[in-house]
Amino acid sequence: VQLVESGGGLVQAGGSLRLSCAASGRLVDFIDMGWYHRAPGKKREWVARIARDDTSYYADSVKGRFILARDNANGTVNLLMNHVKPEDIGVYYCYAREAASEHRINTFWGQGTQVTVSS
Repeated sequence: VQLVESGGGLVQAGGSLRLSCAASGRLVDFIDMGWYHRAPGKKREWVARIARDDTSYYADSVKGRFILARDNANGTVNLLMNHVKPEDIGVYYCYAREAASEHRINTFWGQGTQVTVSS
């Protein structure tokens, strides 16, 4: 499974940006897919995930601002970042989890995409 992120770049605080994650496999084969965020000098933190039934879950820090949706036709998971804040700056990583067996889950990661916020 390969995950390729795109859409990062420079965004003004208060603005919007859309990140996309293209997966080589069928999206419905994954238990869930989502995003992590690593701010400068900090550890990677979970942002959002979307389950196989299309239910989305969000970290408190982005709830109400970010929207995660799956586009099965195009094989992408898209994170729409609204009302971007300076603390949203950093690298965003896409991930996907699949059930390799009854007792094992494989997690795949993208290479990351940089988001820079200007004030």
